[in-house]
Amino acid sequence: MNKKILFVHGMFQNSVSWERWVTFFGQRGFECRAPDWPCHDGEPAALCSNIPTALGTLTLADVVENFVAECEDSVERPIVIGHSVGGLVAQILVSRGLASAAICISSVAPNDIIAADWHLLKNVTAITNPLMGHSPYLMTPEGFHEGFCNTMTREESDRAYVVTATHDSRQVLRDCLGKRGHIDLAAPHVPLLFISGSSDHIVPAALNRRNCEHYKDKASVAEQVEFPDRGHFICGQPGWGQVAAFAHDWLLTRMASLPVAAASS
Repeated sequence: MNKKILFVHGMFQNSVSWERWVTFFGQRGFECRAPDWPCHDGEPAALCSNIPTALGTLTLADVVENFVAECEDSVERPIVIGHSVGGLVAQILVSRGLASAAICISSVAPNDIIAADWHLLKNVTAITNPLMGHSPYLMTPEGFHEGFCNTMTREESDRAYVVTATHDSRQVLRDCLGKRGHIDLAAPHVPLLFISGSSDHIVPAALNRRNCEHYKDKASVAEQVEFPDRGHFICGQPGWGQVAAFAHDWLLTRMASLPVAAASS
């Protein structure tokens, strides 16, 4: 079984959000990497107070190519675990044959797949607003609590904001909703797991189910699971260890019998 994991964070976060997951899987024998997106390297609080100059023009392609390089530098194709936009990046890497399996947590969906959810539409409209040009979207403590940490107390949310929250590029989400976010969902693929939270205000569980169901190859594994009382901060809110343990056990079950996959040349 492949023992390399590449973690991909989503918007308004950076690699700090994966620290406990890296420790969890590292203690279980996995070699873990959690690179930052471009313009996301550093302490989140510092990034919020001193916004990187190029952040507003960061594109989905910039993010994807950063992780393509990570996969191509690996002797073996890594397992990819991605959250939110990172979940879509994981699906893109799978579609390019660069991953041995992927776990997509509260994942942005490809191919214009959408769900009729007020919170989803509100967030997408606010972030992608074309009138705002390439000005970065500034995440506030109030917005973080409403969107990410709605299942947590405001005090808990504010602590998580200080430790993990960043501002972000509107263009990344615009690209996710355009042709850059399209992949072939009918093609054979490596095992995929979709994890969602029942109370997610950014990527509703219904969208994760639809995303999973759109994978059409009957010989390939695509499964989904929903955790109750979890928001978009599912990887960091209390109970995150249960989610990580489920992901770990799924990998052991689904990948133990698969051959080691060499990286594409």
